[in-house]
Amino acid sequence: MGDHFYWEEYTAQEFGRLAAEDAIAILPIAATEQHGPHLPVATDSAIARGMLERLARALPEGLRAVVLPVQQVGKSNEHIRSAGTLTLPPEVLIAAWTALGEGVHRAGLRKMVIVNSHGGNNQVMDIVARALREKLDMMVVTTQWNRFGVPEGSVEADELRWGVHAGLVETSLMMAFRPDLVRHDQLRDFPSASARLERDFKHLRLTGKHNMAWIIQDVNADGAVGNASGGSAELGERIVAHQVAGMVELLREIARYTPVPGPSAAVPRTGEPA
Repeated sequence: MGDHFYWEEYTAQEFGRLAAEDAIAILPIAATEQHGPHLPVATDSAIARGMLERLARALPEGLRAVVLPVQQVGKSNEHIRSAGTLTLPPEVLIAAWTALGEGVHRAGLRKMVIVNSHGGNNQVMDIVARALREKLDMMVVTTQWNRFGVPEGSVEADELRWGVHAGLVETSLMMAFRPDLVRHDQLRDFPSASARLERDFKHLRLTGKHNMAWIIQDVNADGAVGNASGGSAELGERIVAHQVAGMVELLREIARYTPVPGPSAAVPRTGEPA
């Protein structure tokens, strides 16, 4: 058996070896949603695929991981008023992603990372992770690529804080991964209403301790937030390298960790009696 990286490249008979090697399953979740006038609706999915391709090259010998298919439609109802956005109800996503985790468990794998590239999926993936831990005694870690941060000094603090959707960082990542899909004539600075709220109100925020439910038009009428005009492929490559390195570190820690034993799982390992 070759050391493949993607779930679909294995035969049914080869998953037993993955289980024996305590391989870590990776479930990438993304979105198909508007990203302003300069980036395509595929942005979050393209970033997910690009990151995984770089991760495949960066994995050290002996650290086994296997990647499930990218989930290209997530919870994007905050963008639903913009053409091209696809979204699924949270209860549908919870059922679907939990079922995928159950499939990982049936294949004999007991550790999984759900890695997200769209903020709207965060609450859903946390529910799924807890359900798989409780039902099947799996170790499930949830994360998002941007939680690994950016190289120190590469992005100004205000841009990191406010440029959360199709801003400098995402535009730079797309310039690195899919420059053919970036509409350069539409690049500009898209200011965030969050900055104005912080200036004018003591407690009221779109995100923070006291959250106001929002849709993207509440943040910026053009559907993007941040200084996309400052993006570059060079910056994108630096961010990719930094975040992939962070993911490798996380996978190493997951591989080392021994979860607290729980009750017998409801679904047996492949080859075990029910």
